[in-house]
Amino acid sequence: MTLQVALSHHFKGFTLDVAFDAPKGVTVLFGPSGSGKTTLVNAVAGLLRPDKGRIVADDWVLLDTQSRRNLAPHKRRLGYIFQEGRLFPHLSVRQNLLYGRWFAPRGSQDESFDHVVELLGIGPLLTRRPGALSGGEKQRVAIGRALLSAPKLILADEPLAALDEARKAEILPYFERLRDEVSVPILYVSHSSAEVARLATTVVALKDGRVAACGTPADVLGDVAAVGVRGAASVLEARVVAHHADGLTELSTATGALWLPRIADLHGTTIRVRIAAQEVMLSRDAPKGLSALNILHGTIADIRLGDGPGAMVTLALGQERLSARITRRSAQAMGLAIGQPCHAIIKSVAVAPEDIGTGSMKERTQ
Repeated sequence: MTLQVALSHHFKGFTLDVAFDAPKGVTVLFGPSGSGKTTLVNAVAGLLRPDKGRIVADDWVLLDTQSRRNLAPHKRRLGYIFQEGRLFPHLSVRQNLLYGRWFAPRGSQDESFDHVVELLGIGPLLTRRPGALSGGEKQRVAIGRALLSAPKLILADEPLAALDEARKAEILPYFERLRDEVSVPILYVSHSSAEVARLATTVVALKDGRVAACGTPADVLGDVAAVGVRGAASVLEARVVAHHADGLTELSTATGALWLPRIADLHGTTIRVRIAAQEVMLSRDAPKGLSALNILHGTIADIRLGDGPGAMVTLALGQERLSARITRRSAQAMGLAIGQPCHAIIKSVAVAPEDIGTGSMKERTQ
């Protein structure tokens, strides 16, 4: 199932003009406040009628201004996940879930109740009421309720924004499972590059009401023009090789081993690792005598000098790219040039747990 969006709408002082196609999985609308994310989601939800546009989830046409088709919000078959669970406090978890199923059209091929419960790990919660749940548990129940309504499309409007870091870490793996096991497209709003790297199948970066970039997490987060110098990062795919007794996990990448603080994924699992550009050092020669364990060998593919003292250097690591944010002075002193071999140095502790997620980006985009 795919999602097609093309919208144009003018407000006083702001114009939204976007168009993108997204495959199944999680399409993340990413950008700063005021970039148009909420306006776009409101248009998809039917809360805003754009001046011109077309929105199609597979064969389900939600909006087509040319043919004057504009489904009312309650007829759009959307599952909406808000920042807060918005569960009925007087109903049990089971009853909240079944309330979602009540909206599923007769004869629809909706997710089974037992599968949703297993997918979200909420079996032990079924008899409890929302007041006895943590924030992360409430969000899992809200996701389940949305799934059981047999939606054509799921909207998630910054669903982790109201959670602390521990609850975010609890719920992110369930969104990864949702991406991998459910065929319904998910339109997910976020301003967190860590969430983008972990969850996204497709990223639509918005800036001033326009699409600044659209592609895989690796493509978009590495695009300085789209995300800014401070937001630039790389997303590498790696395979879990071994867990060692000293608390480190050994990963295999396209150009060498990567050592990170122990992660929970099983041997052989493919994971995504987000590495912020400012956490990468470069060396022309193979470095020796360093405390940093991660040294990846690549070739300089691009050098961009900013208006200020900074420079962004991109290394080709096989088919992947790794960005390093260094000073212009360092780039000039090292004599860096496109095509040169170069080594990237990454401290193991520079990669936080929230920067590590499951799933291959290659599989999602085929």
